[in-house]
This record gives sequence, C-alpha cells and structure tokens, in this order.
Amino acid sequence: MHRIIAAAAMAALLAGSPALAQRTLTIGAQTPPSALDPHYHNTQNNNQIARMVFEPLFELDTRAQFQPRLARSMRMVDELTWEVKLNTAARFHDGTPFEAEDVAFTFARVPTVPNSPALFTPQVRSIAAIEVVDPETILLRTREPNPLMRFDMAAPVILSRRIHGPNPQTADFNSGKLMIGTGPYRHVDYRQSERLELARNTEWHGPVEPWDRVVYRFIPQAGSRMAALLSGEVDLIDYVPVQDVPRLEQDRRFALFQIDSITFVYLAPDAMRETSPFVTDRQGRPLPANPLADQRVREALSLAIPRQQIAERLYSGLASPADQFAAPVAEHRLEGLGPLPFDPARARALLAEAGFGQGFRMTIHGPNGFFPSDDNLLQALAQAFTRIGIETQVQALPPANLFTRATNRDFSLFMTYFSSYLTINPLRQVVMTRNPELGHGPFNRQRYSNPAVDQPLAAALTTMEEERRKALTQQAARALLEDKGLIPVINLRNVWAGRRDKVVYDPSPANHTEPRLARPVP
Repeated sequence: MHRIIAAAAMAALLAGSPALAQRTLTIGAQTPPSALDPHYHNTQNNNQIARMVFEPLFELDTRAQFQPRLARSMRMVDELTWEVKLNTAARFHDGTPFEAEDVAFTFARVPTVPNSPALFTPQVRSIAAIEVVDPETILLRTREPNPLMRFDMAAPVILSRRIHGPNPQTADFNSGKLMIGTGPYRHVDYRQSERLELARNTEWHGPVEPWDRVVYRFIPQAGSRMAALLSGEVDLIDYVPVQDVPRLEQDRRFALFQIDSITFVYLAPDAMRETSPFVTDRQGRPLPANPLADQRVREALSLAIPRQQIAERLYSGLASPADQFAAPVAEHRLEGLGPLPFDPARARALLAEAGFGQGFRMTIHGPNGFFPSDDNLLQALAQAFTRIGIETQVQALPPANLFTRATNRDFSLFMTYFSSYLTINPLRQVVMTRNPELGHGPFNRQRYSNPAVDQPLAAALTTMEEERRKALTQQAARALLEDKGLIPVINLRNVWAGRRDKVVYDPSPANHTEPRLARPVP
C-alpha cells in the first residue's frame, strides 16, 4: 500500500511539472476489445479498456490487494448483508454525480446485455436487493451467503442511471456516445480493431495520472507489434513474442517487464453431445458416436500433450506445464499433485479400449493473436494428437470470431485461457452447469455438466468458513481433473517491453495492459 501511495504521489508531481506537460503514451496492444460496452464481454482485453473510462467499486492491484475505487470500504454485517461506503466525491466525465442508485441500476443491467459471449452475471447473482441507507451508504442484501463478495465487487464497472439509463445499447458505447464514466481517462476516439484514444480526466477523484494522452494501437501480428516498438511508433507492447525476448534483453534501448501470471491455457472438449461437428472417421465420414464424450478419449488427449517440452521449447521457459484447472498461485488449488503425465503409449491404449483403435479425424480451433504463440501452440497440440492416431487439423481464428462461435457450440475442441487468483472462480464460471438465471457457467461454452463437480461447488459458493470452502472447492476441482472435462495445457508468464527512455511498467499477473500501470521515466 505504501508503494502504491508513493507511486501516486510521484505521478502527481510529474504531471504538475510544466516541463513535462502533454505526455503521450502509445501502446501496441495485441488484442482489441470485442466491444466498448463494459458489460458486454467479461474478458481481460475488454476489461482493461473499460477500467480506464469506468470504475468498479473496488479493484485488485498487481499485488492482489483490494483497493477502493467507487467504494471506500465494505464490511459484512451478517452472512446475508454487506455494508458498502461509497465515494461520493466521484463524478462522471460530464459532471453528473455518482450516486448510490447507480449501483442498483448497474447490477440490474449486468445480466441483460444482449448477444454477450460471457456476462458478469456470476458477480451479481447472489444480490437480492440493494438498500440505500444514505447518499454514502448502501446495504447489499444477498439471497444466500457469498464468500466471494469482495472479489465480485471488484468486477462490474458502474454506469450512471441518469446518463446510461434506461436501456443502454452496446452500439452507443462503440460509437462513443455512452463512453462517459468516472474513471481516470476520458474517451476521445475509437476505430474498431485499429486504435483507441483516451485523454486524462483532470477532474478524477484519484491521484493525478501522469499521461495526458493515451493511444492504444491494436496490432495482433507479433512481428508487426515488435516492428512498431523497434521503430519508435509505440512506447510499450504487450505479449512480447517469445523468440524476441533474448534480442530485447541485449538491446539497451528497451526494457522488459515480466511476471508469473494467473493465466492458464486449457482445452474445452465437446463432451456432452452424441455427435460433434468436427469429428469424423479417417475417411471423413460421420461417426455414430462422439468420441469426446468418452472419458477415456479425453484422458488420451491429455496424455498425448508434451507439456514440459512445450514450455521449454516453444515458450523458451516463459511458460510452465499446467497440472490442474487453476493458476499456480490460486487460492485453494489442489495440493501435492505431480505433473500431468505424458504417455503416448497409454493414450493409444485408451483409444483402443474406447473403440477408436483406428483413430479418427478432428479439427481443433483456437485463437490467433490472443496470447503469445497461440497459433504455434495449436499446431503443437495437433501434432501431438496426430501421433496417437487422432488425425488433427488446426483452424486459428480472430478472438472475437472464436468466442462467438464457441458460444454457439460450433466446435468439437477449442483452446482458450482463464485468469484468476482463485480456484473456485474459474470452476463456477467455466465448469459449473450453465444456468443463466443463477449466473453459473457463463463461460461454459461446451455445456459441460458433471454432478460430481456441481454439488460440492454449489456448497462451496455459499460456505463462509474457509477450511470447509477449501475442502469443497478441492473436491470439485479433483472431480473435474479426473473426468478431464477440461484439459489443462500450460501456465503463462506475462512479458511487456518498453522504451527504456520513456516508460517503466508495473507488470500485471492478470495481464492487464493499462496506462495506470505505466509511469514516465524522469
């Protein structure tokens, strides 16, 4: 906390110096947002943009500490009641005051955004009522105990019922009309998939930001992003290509900023349908049964993956083998696990046992330009599966297209990632049987459903006593791991590169690329 205050004070001093006026930070970012509507798609690349213009009640900093934003404090009154003290000094960019009623308006809107690939519903699912005690105080009444309430209140950003009500449309955020928040930066201009320009909010209630102007340039191609940094077109890039890290380490013009992430890559098999769209026999004919519905086939896929080789050779040590569906530092992860085995011979035997000794054909889908070397990782996985008799083709898609199609259940097997400081959070969001009314499984795009996961997880989500919640969470996590309902692949290490004479970056375990984490070099 002392470090954060000191950094904020330094930023204020720098911003106030006439000699340092009109500082511009140009960021070469890999992945553009799928929309500017801050509630449209709960994903890292959208959220990092939304939180520059809008604010949640709280935020998690890069040390996983809760920091106040539109709330000053929160305390549990009883297991069904939380008191939140609001920051009434906050104003929206047009001068509209932030009011207690805005929280209720926002939370009511969250589950209703149409055509969303993944809503923020889990974060507001348990709130039954919001009671305004006075202009600075609200009570959150929950239907059931919610041990994740502090994390949940650090998720959806707050809109204004006066500015954004009664029925804000995603298109009006994309056009800029409704890009009016309380955050440290104001929206200036947006060109879809190309660039976003922001200006410092001089009336922000928080510490003065050092950057007068921020430009995001969205550059999905790794080589082009590197070229923009080397030529001086941008000051900072994210997702530094693995193969370029040694080169940048030797170039005194640039600095690298690295941190172990809370991000893990996984595969989502189509385990619940009788037939699957991208699986055929070796001659391309439909199969009478979906092989991915058989746990033995999913286990074979896991056994075929050379995770250690991928981490060492493809990622040059900037990744580690994943051993479960949780980040290495996640709270309540399974303990004492060894590495997931790599055993192609056993994989082939399981395929034969399941009745697929002759193998089959399959297409694996995944993103291109969503995390480092994602397209190369897809190829490596396809080669591994082909070696055990599953003839695998690859189709890499732009992230927005991938997630829209995945939500429509268009794929047999697809690759993506999740980031969380908790084990229970990805379980409830990605694994739990999908239930839009309760907010369960918004990212469960393959509609996986397993009572052995759901039952302990449902209990954990209402258990305030930590040791009991940990045991229930681990019970659910173990059931998922044994069933291979999702297949862990690798854990990522986050790397940024910046001009040494221009910027110092505070690397984010959640992989956020934000001007608030960058400070100018004096």
